[in-house]
Amino acid sequence: MPYSSSLTDKEWAIIEPLLPQKKQTRPPKSTKRQILDGIFYQLKNGCNWCDLPCIFTALLNGVLASPCSGEKGE
Repeated sequence: MPYSSSLTDKEWAIIEPLLPQKKQTRPPKSTKRQILDGIFYQLKNGCNWCDLPCIFTALLNGVLASPCSGEKGE
């Protein structure tokens, strides 16, 4: 079930073309849309990165540095 901060299909259609296209070296673990949904969840709810729901922490690990652990991807 999506969160109230999740992008709608209409919003995603506007944002997606604005994101840079990267040459694929390996399949990504998370889609750009999932990463943005996690970021928007954090911004809307004002929670600490450590307090994000498990679905987002799993998606964002390795993508963003984790301020909770002090290291990237942990």
